[in-house]
Formats: sequence, C-alpha cells, structure tokens
Amino acid sequence: MTEKILIIDDDVDTLRLVGLMLQRQGYQISAATNGEQGLAKAFEEVPDIILLDVMMPNMDGFEVTRRLRKNPATQSIPILMFTAKSQLDDKVIGFEAGADDYLTKPTYPAELQAHVKALLGRAETKKGKESPAAPPEQRGRVIGVLAARGGLGVSSVATNLAAALFNRTQSDVILAELTPGKGTIGTELGITGQKGLNEILSDSPAEITREKVQSALVPHGSGLKLLPASENPRDMYLTSQVDHYEILISRLSGLARFIVLDLGTGLPPFVQSILPLCNDRIVVVEGALNTINQTKLMIEEIIKLGIDKSGILVILNNRVRSENQIPWMETQQKLGYLIAATITPAPELFLSAVRTHTPPVLYQPTSFAAQQFLKFADLIMDREKAK
Repeated sequence: MTEKILIIDDDVDTLRLVGLMLQRQGYQISAATNGEQGLAKAFEEVPDIILLDVMMPNMDGFEVTRRLRKNPATQSIPILMFTAKSQLDDKVIGFEAGADDYLTKPTYPAELQAHVKALLGRAETKKGKESPAAPPEQRGRVIGVLAARGGLGVSSVATNLAAALFNRTQSDVILAELTPGKGTIGTELGITGQKGLNEILSDSPAEITREKVQSALVPHGSGLKLLPASENPRDMYLTSQVDHYEILISRLSGLARFIVLDLGTGLPPFVQSILPLCNDRIVVVEGALNTINQTKLMIEEIIKLGIDKSGILVILNNRVRSENQIPWMETQQKLGYLIAATITPAPELFLSAVRTHTPPVLYQPTSFAAQQFLKFADLIMDREKAK
C-alpha cells in the first residue's frame, strides 16, 4: 500500500518541490497551505506522516502539532517539522509540542527521504504491535428526550430510560446530555468537572472524529457511558454550534447499541437539527393543562420538521403526588396523542438514588416506578426489532 504524506507549508514553492521529490519516490502526496487547512486534511485523510513547516501565519506549526496530538485520530501520526530556523530553542519547542523529528531548510533530498523513510518504518513497527482493527461500525438506535418547558423531568426520564435499556440488554448504552450550561446528570451521578462536550463543540467540525468522541465518554458504575453537560451558565453559547451537534450524533451512533440524548426543553436550532437524526423522539409531559397545551404545540412543530407521528412517543411523568394532576386518559384526550408510558410519583426513591449517585431504576429495580421504566425500555426494544 502506498504511504500518504501530508505536507503543510505556506510556501507554495516548497510544497511543489518537496511534493514532487517524494512523489517520485512512490509516495502519495496531499498538500495544505496553512494550519487550519492542514488540520482539516489531517483529520479527514489520516495520512501516514505529516511534514510541517513551523513559520506559518495565523497558526504556526507548533500549534498545529499540539492540536494533532490532542486528537485521538491523529495523535500517533509521525510529524517531521522543517523550518528555516536552526536555533536550539525552536527544536525544543517542536519536540515538546509533539514532533517526532526536525529538519532545517534548505535540506538535501537524500536527507529528507532518509528521515521520512525512518519515521514511516518506526510507525509501521508500532502499528504491527497494535490490536487488530475493529469491525465496521453499525449505527445504534438514537433516542432523543425533550419537553416543552423546564421542570418536567427530562434528565430523569433520559437517565432512567438509559439505565433500563442497559438493565434489559447488558449492551453498550450512551447517555448524552446535550445542554451545555444546564447540566445536571453529571452531578446526580457523581461525575463533575467534565469538559468533553465543551471541547467537542469548541473544536472545528473536522476535529470531531469518532476517536475524539469516544475518548470524551465517561464510564459510570451503573454500566452506562456518559457525556455530561457543563453546569456553567456561560457555556450556553455552545448550543449555537448546530453543525457540530450533527457530527457529534453521527459519531455517537456508531459507539453503542442505544444512544439516549437529553435534549432539554423547547426547540432551539440545535434540537431541530438533531431530531431528524433520532429513531425515537420522546416528549415528556405532565398532567397540567398549561403543560399539555404547550406540549401539543411543540409536537405539531416537530411534525413540521418532516418527522412522522410514529417516531414520536409521549411519556406522562407525574413527578409529585397531587390531586390537581389530570389523569392520564384525560391528559391523552386533551393532548390529542397517545401516551406510550406513565411514570407515577416516587420522590423518596429518586431522592435516595441521587444520594448514592445511582439511577433509580438500578437503585431499586423492583419499585413500581422502576418497573414502568423497564416496561418503556421493552417498548423501545420492540421498536428496534421491528425496524
């Protein structure tokens, strides 16, 4: 197989000469004229080696190297830096950033070829010691959970559904909270300070690789894999990264059998972009007239996105005991849509579960509320089989 070499240099003459030189040696050449373009090509093409100039405008070679080493998809690619500078300090900075080798310009063809061949040889030896490649990824079932307004228990429903699916299948289940600045799942499950989602939404789209997303997932004692959202209100601006969300969902769908998404409340642009990518959209409602009316309107707007009614499931989540709650049959009638599941109030159970950082479904699986979630998980599994 012909090795691919990516050359990143703002000097077009250098690109042409070095590229032609290595092409004559049988290598496949790809080129970029700046750091941003080089990163995009590196993440997309994953070359066998990267030749990188240090002195480039906007983003120098040191910063490009740091970003390449930060991303799991490119962190092991050999990097050969070359520059017109020969000072020792520049070489030290280059090696500290993650470069594997260093040459100064101008360099002789034989010297460059020898360095390239040596780096490729070491990389091939290292690759031979790694485990065999995983089989082609399959798309898991993506389940989005949302509500028309806050306080209806979206995070609770998402967490317990994910736990119930894991309980039933013992297969990989990802619980992703996609509302930066409003995170609660991490705290309730005993995981704080995680910045994986923030980093993904802050990267360029090309940097959101499968490996990057996989490394951001946090294993939990319940068996779930978590992608919790930040609690810092300042991070809410990240929800404007609509394109990033679409790529993120695509990557998550290849990492587990079930992917449960906490989409928060309402229909902001990022949620509108995600809903068509979901297999199931679970809308949480409670037995209160105002909430029922708001939920009915939201479902109508979801349908306008081109989503079939059969892809929408309504769950009635009565969080507190109250005689003022409208019964489920009347709620269903007023809503105008079938209610797929009803969760009865169990505040003591949920409070105790939070204290132990355990999903209520797993904290007390024999409880009535847990059985309702497990039954709802069975419904999701039946829909998976039907598809």
